[in-house]
Amino acid sequence: MLKRTMSLMLVLILTMSSAAGIASASTTTKETAINLSDSEVTVDGQKASMGSSAAVYTGATIVYYEDGHDSSYGEGTAPDAHSAEEAAAHTVVTITQPGTYRVSGTLSKGQLAIDLGEDAASDPTAVVTLILDGVNITNTVAPAVIFYNVYEPYSNAEDTKGIVDLSSHAGAQVRLADDSVNHVSGSYVARIYKEGSTKKLHKYDAAFYSKMSMNITGEAKGTGELHITAENEGLGSELHLALNGGKVYIESQDDGINTNEDGISVTSINGGYLYVNAGLGAEGDGIDSNGYLTINGGTIVTMANDRSPDGGIDADSDIIINGGTVLALGTRNDASSSVSKQPFMELSFASTQAAGSTISVTDAAGNELFNHTAEKNFQSVTFSSADLKLNTEYTLKINGKQQQYTGNSFGMMGGGFGGNRPDNGNEPLDQAAPPTGNRPATGEMPEGTPPALPEGGFNSGGQSTTVSGEGSTAFVLTESVHSFSGISEATDNSGKTKVTFTVNDGAGIKSVASGKSIVFEGVTASAAVPESDIQLTVTDMPSESYSETYLLSELKGDLSKIMPEADGRYRLTIAVVSSNETYTGVAEWPFAIGVLPFTDVNSNDASYNAIKALYEKGIMVGTSSTQFSPNSPVTRAAAITTLGRLLNIEQAESSSFNDVAKNSWYNGYVGWAVENGLVIGDGKGNFMPNASLTVEHMKLVITRYIELSGSTISVDDLFPDTLTGTMSRAALATLLSKLL
Repeated sequence: MLKRTMSLMLVLILTMSSAAGIASASTTTKETAINLSDSEVTVDGQKASMGSSAAVYTGATIVYYEDGHDSSYGEGTAPDAHSAEEAAAHTVVTITQPGTYRVSGTLSKGQLAIDLGEDAASDPTAVVTLILDGVNITNTVAPAVIFYNVYEPYSNAEDTKGIVDLSSHAGAQVRLADDSVNHVSGSYVARIYKEGSTKKLHKYDAAFYSKMSMNITGEAKGTGELHITAENEGLGSELHLALNGGKVYIESQDDGINTNEDGISVTSINGGYLYVNAGLGAEGDGIDSNGYLTINGGTIVTMANDRSPDGGIDADSDIIINGGTVLALGTRNDASSSVSKQPFMELSFASTQAAGSTISVTDAAGNELFNHTAEKNFQSVTFSSADLKLNTEYTLKINGKQQQYTGNSFGMMGGGFGGNRPDNGNEPLDQAAPPTGNRPATGEMPEGTPPALPEGGFNSGGQSTTVSGEGSTAFVLTESVHSFSGISEATDNSGKTKVTFTVNDGAGIKSVASGKSIVFEGVTASAAVPESDIQLTVTDMPSESYSETYLLSELKGDLSKIMPEADGRYRLTIAVVSSNETYTGVAEWPFAIGVLPFTDVNSNDASYNAIKALYEKGIMVGTSSTQFSPNSPVTRAAAITTLGRLLNIEQAESSSFNDVAKNSWYNGYVGWAVENGLVIGDGKGNFMPNASLTVEHMKLVITRYIELSGSTISVDDLFPDTLTGTMSRAALATLLSKLL
């Protein structure tokens, strides 16, 4: 077993009370005592029956994947198959009637099976409570513990949105006796077909498995332990799974925990202590739900495979953190949901951090929230605790060295992307907003100069050209910021030579339309860093389903193989590996395939189609490479620029105003607008480019624009009565889309 010392403040919760409503050891419920032994299994002190009509019997044939079959038998391969002799060496102890069973003892080759019959799923009385009280079961051909048929309180078609209650309703109840230590070492059963078809007859992936929803808890003190060692997955359920108390330790070759009903399953953790070291084989997530992962309490430490794109936490639907203490390490953790009630911090490192690295987070007063030494390599960390606070500055250190980041949930850091600031101090396209998400001091949210459209008409607003790699050491959580990317040693404190990177000869990464391929043909570093010390990572944003990591030397000149093909928003990170003692440097490029690159515009927003239509034509672009700022006010400069683009006008530089800088991104449009009478200045030589426009002002501008363009559309049709106050960028997009 791996050493489980964690100087982590998480461990202070190891003494936990049992979940509310769970029966204690003092319960008067009648218990049946099962004592396991290789020589003789006893039930209430008597030798177990061998007749299947008994409440507990021995001698059932074990279900396993048998060798010697062709592909018509199932989907298993040679490593999944076992001989009849190996299977026959296992003793199966089967429970056939509802009740509470206290189980102790050892089966060096055996299985504890619960099967109340095919009608049990719809029978609310078909409930079996297993009290594990010093159990040691080993199985080399199948799960060591399996629930076949008990009551199922939920439908496998019912989307519960991540909320289930299994504490008293599920037919599969497992209780860990106080002060007991239980060991389950199990295998799995690969998919076996029903005879004459390819429909599933058997498939049981985990060492401790249930075909029905399963609930696991502790007794009164919550000190009972369950240790699972798995040849495949550790703890599995075909529908829902809840952990409410006790201490569960899992070491698995594949996923540590898996609930496998697509889009429906809920893994719910409400209390207790969970430690998972998963992916000891070729792959594996710490916790993998094909539906939801909901964490309401307890202490959770999970690790994933460090050689595959897996995470300490992974769910196909929402990951919701409402309480507890969570530390998840992996190559790529899935993103947690913004509906979570407890603050969480998601850390994506620019390069892989080595096993043995100590990670710590402290607040401004020097109070340490956690300090953890990783047992495996990692590149992604999710941390959540009741101690985390919003609008509080935190410091992150790896092995005592302060870390910085170049991107966060709001967008990319100002120094991490884009070109130099123009003389007027406004930020150009693809230069992200400050890390706090505040606007520049002028109040201007610039439009920038729209880049040329690639084949297919998709705007390449996600490109950036010159990358400096500067970042921030202030990790501040807000309502909208909880993820930090491009994390590396703080440049000012590292003592290393800073390296900058460009790609595609400085052209950056251009977004493309659906079905098109991202062009990625070259990486250039500002210093002679060996290719074996330059790491490239591409992940989707937010992190959900795509992650690829290579050293530059491993790509052997073919950079395209790291790039995705599916529609989505992505981020390319290039960094000097943290172990290089001479150089440091990080660069990040966001890009999109077939979708808007903006993280603040959702496909179900009322203005989404309008924004997308204008973006693809280069009429309205972003306020940064990842932000559109739909709720921000429209400035005079932005309004005139978008209208000029809409008409594809010939720009005319203006020197009429004191506050319009020469060569600014809007100067040529201002000249055109003044020449055609769309706007005038304040009469004192000022254009006021940063002043916000009200709806009434915009209505006047549009009236003049319609006359100029020769359009026959009614102004009143463009401005509904509900549109009042300051004009927002989303409202402008909706309005202009009607003029396309």
